[in-house]
Amino acid sequence: MSDTTTEPAAAATAAGEGTVVADDGARLAVTVLEPVPAHSPFSSAAAGLPTAVLAHGWGAGRRVWGTVADRLIRGGHRVVLYDQRGHGGSGTGTEPIAVDRLGRDLAAVLEAVGAERAVVVGHSGGGFAALAHTSGGSESAKRRVGGLVLVSTAAHDQDTPEGEVRMMGSPLFSRALARPALGRRLLAQTMGKGADPRLLEVHRQMFAATPAQVRASCFRCSRGMDLREPLASVAVPAVVLAGAQDRTIAPRLGAAVAEALPEARFAESAGIGHMLPLEAPSAVVEAVSEVAAAVDGGRLRAYR
Repeated sequence: MSDTTTEPAAAATAAGEGTVVADDGARLAVTVLEPVPAHSPFSSAAAGLPTAVLAHGWGAGRRVWGTVADRLIRGGHRVVLYDQRGHGGSGTGTEPIAVDRLGRDLAAVLEAVGAERAVVVGHSGGGFAALAHTSGGSESAKRRVGGLVLVSTAAHDQDTPEGEVRMMGSPLFSRALARPALGRRLLAQTMGKGADPRLLEVHRQMFAATPAQVRASCFRCSRGMDLREPLASVAVPAVVLAGAQDRTIAPRLGAAVAEALPEARFAESAGIGHMLPLEAPSAVVEAVSEVAAAVDGGRLRAYR
């Protein structure tokens, strides 16, 4: 379990913007959103729903969850969003970026916001962080994580070729990303063929804003990752989502995550690519609602 300093932890617990300081000094930017009151005409909020903690993927940021977060707070959830180290408003700290390190960052955020049996939602590299934290078997993970929603992610087979890693860190690639039309073309394969171009532009802006060396370090750090065996001990309700047109992380790898987890089901969304939080936010919200019901004593629908 990662330590945090007392002052940032307290700041992150309250609604609004805050900072959590990881045990290597990385300052993680956090947003805490309180649920829309149940009496509001815009909400059917139910009391006591678990907190949803949202971990974005590499080259993205808290912004990727905008629609998802809005719908969750309207449904009665407290929502916590944070920028992964090196992304958005978060620093890098003294330790190198690694899957285990990102898992410990998630642990620090969960601890700082006082989450109890939260639903942790991880997209892509955020899913790696969620799996790394929960598969470690710590008492903190057992207390803080009540369920998982894993989106466009994997537990193995993420050995990014060196040429792609170098491209991620290339100044030439960064300059290309900074040109809207060209950047959208370069990232088009990350979304389904019918994706709204405005959503692709949101993705481009986040990807272009991520420092080149952070992108390269992230894509390099998953080499050799295989978390499938320890996932057998992660006995929490889980839903694993994938886009049928995902060309970044193949849907079969998401299915393998669901097979490794003892209480998970897998669902594939037709016509959707890798950026499922932008392309199909309703699928994420529905999965959170399902897992939250299971955390509260409901029954997860049978794996299919």
